[in-house]
Amino acid sequence: MSVIKKSKGELTLDFFTEKEYISHPLIREKAIERRAYQVSISATALLRNTLVVLPTGLGKTVIALYVIASRLLNYGGKALFLAPTKPLVEQHAEFLRKNLKIDADEIITLSGEIGPEKRAELYGMARIIVSTPQVIENDIIAGRLSLEDVVHITFDEAHRAVGNYSYVFIAKHYLETAKNPLILGITASPGSDIERIKEVVENLGIEEVEVRTEFDPDVKPYIHEKEIVWIKVDIPDELKDVREKFQKALEIRLKRLEKLGINVSYNTKRELLAIQESLQMMAMESKDPETFEAISLMAEVMKIVHGIELIETQGLDALKNYLKRLVKESKSKGGSKASRNLVSDPIFREVMFKAMKCTIDHPKLEKIKEVLKGLKDDMRAIVFCTYRDTAEVLVKELNRLENIRAARFVGQSSRIDDKGMRQKEQIEVVEKFRKGEFNVLVATSVGEEGLDIPATDLVIFYEAVPSEIRAIQRKGRTGRFRKGKIIVLIAKGTRDEAYYWSSLRKERLMYEQIYRVKEWLRSKATAEYKRPEESKEVVIYVDSREMKSGVVKELFKHAEIKIRNLEAADYVLSDRVGVERKTAEDFIDSITSADRNIFNQLLELKKSYQKPILIIEGELYGRIHPNAIRGAIAAIAVDLSIPIIQTKNEIETAEILLAIARREQKLLSREVAVHSGKTKMDLKEQQEYIVSSISNIGPVIARNLLKHFKTIERIATADVDELVKVPKVGVKTAKKIREILTTPYED
Repeated sequence: MSVIKKSKGELTLDFFTEKEYISHPLIREKAIERRAYQVSISATALLRNTLVVLPTGLGKTVIALYVIASRLLNYGGKALFLAPTKPLVEQHAEFLRKNLKIDADEIITLSGEIGPEKRAELYGMARIIVSTPQVIENDIIAGRLSLEDVVHITFDEAHRAVGNYSYVFIAKHYLETAKNPLILGITASPGSDIERIKEVVENLGIEEVEVRTEFDPDVKPYIHEKEIVWIKVDIPDELKDVREKFQKALEIRLKRLEKLGINVSYNTKRELLAIQESLQMMAMESKDPETFEAISLMAEVMKIVHGIELIETQGLDALKNYLKRLVKESKSKGGSKASRNLVSDPIFREVMFKAMKCTIDHPKLEKIKEVLKGLKDDMRAIVFCTYRDTAEVLVKELNRLENIRAARFVGQSSRIDDKGMRQKEQIEVVEKFRKGEFNVLVATSVGEEGLDIPATDLVIFYEAVPSEIRAIQRKGRTGRFRKGKIIVLIAKGTRDEAYYWSSLRKERLMYEQIYRVKEWLRSKATAEYKRPEESKEVVIYVDSREMKSGVVKELFKHAEIKIRNLEAADYVLSDRVGVERKTAEDFIDSITSADRNIFNQLLELKKSYQKPILIIEGELYGRIHPNAIRGAIAAIAVDLSIPIIQTKNEIETAEILLAIARREQKLLSREVAVHSGKTKMDLKEQQEYIVSSISNIGPVIARNLLKHFKTIERIATADVDELVKVPKVGVKTAKKIREILTTPYED
C-alpha cells in the first residue's frame, strides 16, 4: 500500500510498506514496524489537517514520524513538533533522532532556558524543531522565528488547544503565513465535551478526524489484555471525625453565603471554580461590597473543600502538610485574606488542632504496600497520585519494602516547602525506571501525558479522578507490550466513588462526541462546498470514456466539465496535473494482461504532465497474490515516481479530484491546460498550448502574450523591450523567451 501526501495541489508518494517494516528514504531500515492502522491514518494526515485520537501506547508518535519524513522529503523546509512539557520534548526528539536518517544536529530541542540569540541561530540550522509551545509563540511574536517555510507542525496532546494556550496562536499564525501548511494533532483523549472538541478542531484548522479504539479490528492485534481491579477501603472512624469537623466549618460559610444570596451546590471543584469566577465578574461590574465579601467566603470554602478531599482520598500526612502551608501563608506578607481568615477563626483552629493530633494512616497506604509486595524483579509499576505531598509519603513508605525501589516524578514548578524537579532530573528518573534501577514510579499529573515507559506491568490509581482525559492517560501506561493490570483505590462513601463513575461515563461519552464532531466536520465541509458562489468554481477536463462512471456525475455537481478525447489522462486538473483512474479490477487486469500494459499508459501520462497521479478505486487485494500487486505499486511509485492514491468508491474519487482541482486552480491560481499532442484541441487551445510550453510560461502569461501580439510569429520576433510590456512578463522571463526562440538547435 502506498501512502500519498497532498498539499496545495501537489501529491507525491511518501512511503510504501515492505514486509513487516516501513520503507522510506528518510526512515531508518527496519526501524518502524508496519501497522495497517498507522499507515491508513498517516495517509489521511498527509492529505489534510488531521486530528488523530488513538489510545496511549498505540503509536501516535509513529504517525507523526511518517508525516514529518514525507513532508521533509517532498517539500524541504522545516518541521515543528510541539509538546506541552520538557520531558516530552526530549522524548520526542530522541525518538526522531533514533528513527530518521537526518543528522542529529538538525533535530533540535528548545526551551526557555536557551537564550534568544542562541535560539535564533539554532532555527537557521535546524530541519526539525522540537519544543514547548510557549517558546515558539514568544519567538514568533519577537520576530526571531518565521513559519513561512515550515511544511508541517505536529501538536502533541492536541486537546490543550483551547482558550489562550500557545497552540491556538501558533496554529492560526501558521495557517496564515506558511507557504505550504499541514497540521497534525495527536491525543489519546480530547475530552467528552463536544463544544471543547469543536474548539480544538477549529483552533487547529482540522479538516478530518481519525479515531481508533482498542476494539477496532485493525488495532486489536496490537492490544494486550488489561485487567482492571477496584479495591475499596473503609475510612477509619478517627478520619471520619476529622472530616466531620471540617464539614461544620464549611457549613458555617455556606450559610453566610446563602444570606448573601449565593446558593452553593456543587459536585466537583470545577463547579466551585465556576461559581467563584461568576462572582468575580459580578464584582467587576457592580462594585458591590457584599459581592466582594462573597468572593472572600468562596475562597475559604475552596480551601476547606480541599482539606476534606485530602482527608477522604489522600490521608493525614497530605492534610497536615497542607495545613502547615496554610498557616505559613497566613503569616506571610503576600498571604491571601482567605488564609488569614481561616487561621484566625477559632472554630477552624480547633479543626486544625484535631487534625494535627490524629495519628492514624489512610488505609490506601497499606493496600498499596500489600499490592506491591508481590511485584516481581522484572516488573515495573506506576503509582499515580494527584498531590505531591502524597507522592512524597508514598516514596518514603514504599522504599521501606524489601523489593521496592521507588522514585518520585513531579513537575518543575516549586512551591512553598516543595521543590519541583528540573528537566534533567525528570529525564534521569525516567531513564533509571526504564533500566530497572527504579521499579516503582510515583507520579503526579506530569506522568500522565505522553510518558514513554515500556513494559509497565501495573498502574495504580491512588485516587479516582473525575477527568476522563486523565483517567485514559493513566490507564494507557500499561498493557503496551504485554498483559497489564490497573488497580483503582476507592475510599467508600467519598468523592472517590463519584469521580470514578464520572470518569467512566465521560470516557464513553467522549467517543460518541468524537464521532459527532467527525460528522459535523463533514456536514460543515459539505455546506461550504455547496455554497452557490462556490459552485462550478473549477474546470476539469474529462476523457470521453469516463462518461460511464459515477465519478463524472459527482464532479458535474461542483465543477465545469469539459469532455475531450484524452490520450494521456482520464482527468486533467490543471496545466501540470493529469490523473489516470483505475478501478481495482482494471488495475489488476492491466498488470496481468499483455494487451493492457499500465506502465506504457503511465509513461505517456508522465511525459505529458509535470505532476502525474494514479488513482486506484476499490479493494485491491483478493484476486491475485498480494506480492504481485505490491510489486506493481512499488515499480510505479519508485521507478516511475508517480504517486498513487487509493479511494473507496466513485464518490471518494470525485472528492479527491475536486480537492486537487480546487487547490491547483483557486489556491495556486493555475490554469487548466491539456498537454498531449494526440488530443483534439481547437486552434485557440493549440496556440495557448504551444506558448505555455515555453519554460517559465504558464497559461496566464501565454494568453497575455497572445492577446498583446495576436500571433505566435510576432511573439517569436519580439525583442526584450517589447516582451516586458506584457503583463506578468519580467526581464528574466523575456530573456528566456528570446533565448529559447532564437538559439540554434544542436543535434
